[in-house]
Amino acid sequence: MRFLAAFLSLILSFLALPALAQAPQAASPAQPLPTTDLQNVWLLDLSTGGRVAILLRPDVAPKMVERIKTLTRQHFYDGLTFHRVIDGFMAQGGDPKGDGTGGSQLPDVAAEFNYLPHVRGAVAAARAEKEDSANSQFYIVFQPRLQLDKKYTVFGRVMTGMNYVDAIERGEPPANPSRILHAYIASDNPPAYQPAPAQAVIPAALGDVTLPGAKPAPAPTPAPAKKRSPRR
Repeated sequence: MRFLAAFLSLILSFLALPALAQAPQAASPAQPLPTTDLQNVWLLDLSTGGRVAILLRPDVAPKMVERIKTLTRQHFYDGLTFHRVIDGFMAQGGDPKGDGTGGSQLPDVAAEFNYLPHVRGAVAAARAEKEDSANSQFYIVFQPRLQLDKKYTVFGRVMTGMNYVDAIERGEPPANPSRILHAYIASDNPPAYQPAPAQAVIPAALGDVTLPGAKPAPAPTPAPAKKRSPRR
C-alpha cells in the first residue's frame, strides 16, 4: 500500500507541472538605483515612455548642479521639450522658449569645465558663445564627442533609462518633439512614473474648425541670433 501511495503521488506531481509552468509570474520589483546618494540623482520622466535617472556631480560642477536642483524643485522643467536632437550626437532641452535661446530668470552660471568626458549618457550644460552663459539648458550625449571636453560643463551622467533618451524624437526642431513630463530630485520622494495622457485625434475632415476651449496658435516670431547649444 505504501508503494502504491508513493507511485500515485509521483504521477500527480508530473500532471501538475504544466499548470505550474503556465501560472502567471509575480511582477518583478522596480530596479533599485545604483547609488544611495539620492540627493544627487536627477529624475526625468520622459514622454518617450519611462524615467531617466541621472547621477549629478556636485564634486566637479557644484554651481550647475545647484541650478538644476533649484529649477527642478520649482517645476521649471515640467513640460519642456527637447528642441534640438541630432542623431548620433545629442538631445538638447531645458528651454522654456523651445527654440534654443531661452533660459530661467536666474543669473547665468559660470563655466565649470572639468575632467568628465563627453561619453554616451553624459549630461552637460548648453551655453552661448560666452563661456559663462550656461543657465537652464542641458544636453544628453548619444555617442561620444570627446572634442567637446573642457569646453562645456559636464555635470552628470545617465545611470538608468538611456533607452528612453535614445527614443527622443530627432530634429532641429523635431516635428513632434519629445517632452519632459516631470523632473524630480530622487531624495524628494517623487511619485512613480506616469505616462502622458493620450491626445485626442482630430479627424482631417474638420479642417481648420476651432474646437471649444482651443487657443489660437501664436504668431511666428523671428529667429533669434544666438542659440545655447553645443556644436558638433
